[in-house]
Amino acid sequence: MILRISLNYMKEEIFRKFLKERGKRLTRERAAVLKKTSSSKGHFDPESLYLEMKKKDLKISKASVYRTLHLLCECGLIEKVRKTEHGSTIYEHTFGQGHHDHMLCTECGKVIEFYSDNLERLQEEICKEHGFQWTTHTLEIRGYCSSCQKDMRKRKVLNS
Repeated sequence: MILRISLNYMKEEIFRKFLKERGKRLTRERAAVLKKTSSSKGHFDPESLYLEMKKKDLKISKASVYRTLHLLCECGLIEKVRKTEHGSTIYEHTFGQGHHDHMLCTECGKVIEFYSDNLERLQEEICKEHGFQWTTHTLEIRGYCSSCQKDMRKRKVLNS
């Protein structure tokens, strides 16, 4: 519990400093979006985040949610995970979280997080071979989740 409070305090202070350096303030709305994104488990999209906040009678505009998410990305507290096939963007909070990559189902939009030591080592070796100093990376593997594959097989059998 103390660690969570401390981590949330750190996030708020990082965001406050980031905003101050840009001549902006940590408004009530921005603080509410930060709190909501920090408490989100897994991935979230701006529209759902906005609707959840409205349900809790928080006074916030959709534009404020989108603008704050952009600022939180710039600040490094959250990251975008794109689902371009569906035209939407989802986010995840990353501060204090371990590195991972994503598999994105192009049929249903499901996001599967994974981590592979072998893949990380391979990426480091490739960078070393090319004399490339990497700082960060994002890996998204697109395809079909097991559930959609099963549905696709059923449809194929029915159409035969």
